[in-house]
Amino acid sequence: MEERMLLALTVFSSLVVLAETIGQKHAIEIYSLHVDCKVTSRFAHTIITSKIVNRANESREATFEVELPKTAFITNFSMSIDGKVYSGIIKEKASAQKEYDTAVSHGQSAGLIKITDRKLEQFHVSVSIAAASKVTFVLTYEELLKRQLGKFELLMKVRPKQLVKHFQIDVHIFEPQGIHFLETDSTFMTNELTEALMKVQNETKAHILFKPTVDQQKINPELDETLLNGDFVVRYDVKRAATAGDIQIVNGYFVHYFAPCEMPVFPKNIIFVIDRSGSMAGRKIEQTRDALLKILQDLHPEDHFSFIAFNSKVVEWKSSLLQATTENVASAAGFVQTLSASGGTDINRAVLTAVSVLDKAERLPERSVSMIILLTDGQPTSGESNVEVIQENIHKAVNGKYALFCLGFGFDVSYRFLEKMALSNGGIARRIYENSDAALQLQGFYQEVATPILMKIEMQYPENAVEGLTKTDFKLFFEGSEIIVSGKINNELGLLPVEIRAQSHASDLTLKEEANVKEKEQVFQNQSYIFGNFIERLWAYLTIQQLLEKSISAQEEDQKTLEAQALELSLRYSFVTPLTSMVVTKPAGQWQAELANKPTEADNEKLTSFPVGDVYRLRSGSPSGRWRAEPQSGSNKKLLSVVDRLRHNIRARPLANEYPQLLLQLPKQNETICLNTDGKAASSVHLLSDLEQGLAVTGKLGDRINHFVQFEITYVNPPAQIHVSTDEVVLSHNNKSIRLPWTDSATSAIQGLRVSVKKERSVTASLSDTVTVKISLVKFPDDFLGLYFLNTDRFSDKVSGVLGQFYSKAQFESNSDTSQRADGRLLSVSGSEHRVTRQYKKDYRLESNSDPVPCWSVDVTP
Repeated sequence: MEERMLLALTVFSSLVVLAETIGQKHAIEIYSLHVDCKVTSRFAHTIITSKIVNRANESREATFEVELPKTAFITNFSMSIDGKVYSGIIKEKASAQKEYDTAVSHGQSAGLIKITDRKLEQFHVSVSIAAASKVTFVLTYEELLKRQLGKFELLMKVRPKQLVKHFQIDVHIFEPQGIHFLETDSTFMTNELTEALMKVQNETKAHILFKPTVDQQKINPELDETLLNGDFVVRYDVKRAATAGDIQIVNGYFVHYFAPCEMPVFPKNIIFVIDRSGSMAGRKIEQTRDALLKILQDLHPEDHFSFIAFNSKVVEWKSSLLQATTENVASAAGFVQTLSASGGTDINRAVLTAVSVLDKAERLPERSVSMIILLTDGQPTSGESNVEVIQENIHKAVNGKYALFCLGFGFDVSYRFLEKMALSNGGIARRIYENSDAALQLQGFYQEVATPILMKIEMQYPENAVEGLTKTDFKLFFEGSEIIVSGKINNELGLLPVEIRAQSHASDLTLKEEANVKEKEQVFQNQSYIFGNFIERLWAYLTIQQLLEKSISAQEEDQKTLEAQALELSLRYSFVTPLTSMVVTKPAGQWQAELANKPTEADNEKLTSFPVGDVYRLRSGSPSGRWRAEPQSGSNKKLLSVVDRLRHNIRARPLANEYPQLLLQLPKQNETICLNTDGKAASSVHLLSDLEQGLAVTGKLGDRINHFVQFEITYVNPPAQIHVSTDEVVLSHNNKSIRLPWTDSATSAIQGLRVSVKKERSVTASLSDTVTVKISLVKFPDDFLGLYFLNTDRFSDKVSGVLGQFYSKAQFESNSDTSQRADGRLLSVSGSEHRVTRQYKKDYRLESNSDPVPCWSVDVTP
């Protein structure tokens, strides 16, 4: 019987090539851009080739940028300049770093990969092109695509930023199971562009070609502006028979896909554990309420459920699980609508309470699935705050009985903490991004886990005939997903038998399948639709992913063993993974290089700030004088009423004075400082200089607003200056200037110094081994700028200036009277003592219109 559900499988690839255009429009011209993607049985192999020419009469620097899926591994990169090829070399991370450091000592460099979106990360490399010269960039990456909510979706973000003479996207799909459904979609498609789209399909293969001419790419025949700015999407479905799955074999390696259909859904026993601490106030708690109200409507009548809301206290909606009857769902909706945010964050007690409720539950369906869904947006600040102790407590309490899913709302939460806790207890972790669709993200996650149809799944293969097996035991299987197992077959094996044992809602299940090795290998004889030993690479990819995932929750010794195995495979198959790096040698100098390090979701964290609504006192935590924050009781109500008034004012009319002039995070101290100066508008304020870093920053206050409206960032090597005002960003080098207006996102690079403007949001200046400077544009009736720094551990101990002194010589007095109120402390800076007060200010580092955050306010004289 054919399955009617869509097979979910996502490739996100977007391409951007940004070029400097000084002197003449499109001095750097992209004359050819080709994306060639082959998807063979869920494994995608994508090659992006970009050919660029410098039309100017002098050298120009161009940046090649590609957005690729976070789950993809880069396997190759090269650039060809005047017939000479420069290739990336993949090495163990420490070895690559050593080579990179050597390059840095001889020239300028920059890291290559960074996270850009909830599903994307960005690869970029800059190179200088001589007058009338050409360069060809080629990037290859691979990904085992995941079935999610039942459909394949191949999405490419296309943004060439200019008209391209030879533009082409080829998507080849080969699915031996058969293609049941195929369609294309685009956010930029017009009638003219539709004529450039061709789709050819038969039983098992499809080819989609998108090849618009220059005229078809134009927004207007009179304007040289491109329509190609948005998403290009391919969606398709595969046919499935009601068997033990599909086995495919190539060159002695096999892959087994198993996704049963038309099976009854298990009843669920589900407890939602919802963070309602102060940091959830405002939009987050509103979106959470909206999502939970919709999720309540999706519960099945045979499900049992409950809610636990927590801050520094834990509140149970009911003391036991209730069946999802119409009356109980209505009652729960009333409880959800009363959720408000304030106080601290006691994650430990909240989850342990949920486990206790499940342990004591009675009259639940005999065959049912029990799960806990935790939603939190911050660190544990109340009750037990040691994350390792919390993980141990919860793992011991769950004891394999239930599945724990952890959702981290925003970037202040420790994703690594949640991920380890979820993976140790049979679940997964997921970040919920603070966007307008956060409620839909929550609903989407629930939909993924709302339909369990199998549990305790065991995939069995002959022990002596198969080796190198990937994971074969699975706790739960949800409708719309897919189980994938891969391994290597013994050379003498003629038949590969498979047995699957699992529990369904109706009964215990045993499925058997037998694959003829030679017959299966004949399926892939047509090389035009596949790429070499793709199943062996699929096996390596899946094995690496599972080893890395397993290492997250392993003990330290086991963790090292698992990472060593993953590293060996990463190097053997040339994958850029979290354990390897790619060193890209650049032609500008013998030692010039760039380093591609793959970030993880846990790297995607914002700067730590105290949650709104949590009141803290500083307590000496060690003889060294470090301080840690703890919630304080007693005077909370008065302070919280002030915060409530601040929130009301923000919603009524945003004011510039709700922001500090300067904001910084004290090094090695979990403290935020709001800095105020009494500098005059006409004068320049020396904010920071560090001779060892070769960096200096000055600022100028506005004449109508007591905030900074200009900053000057000066670098010694390369000799460059960045002028940032509320109107534009100007990069100057060797008596030449590059203007980067706030009205568009753009990137420019000079000898490794990278300046990136995010449209009407921020500008970032980064240079290898140097502190990163970031400036936010805050738009009000009177616009102003907010300055802050990243990688501040790179500052030397000689950093100075009004702002700089706080990075080397600031420390809260450890001998201060601990009985002092939490809203007043002594701070020692460069030998001088400052009385600091606790205030609530908006954080200009955050892109969202955030609620106030607590900081220590300091007044200094320039």
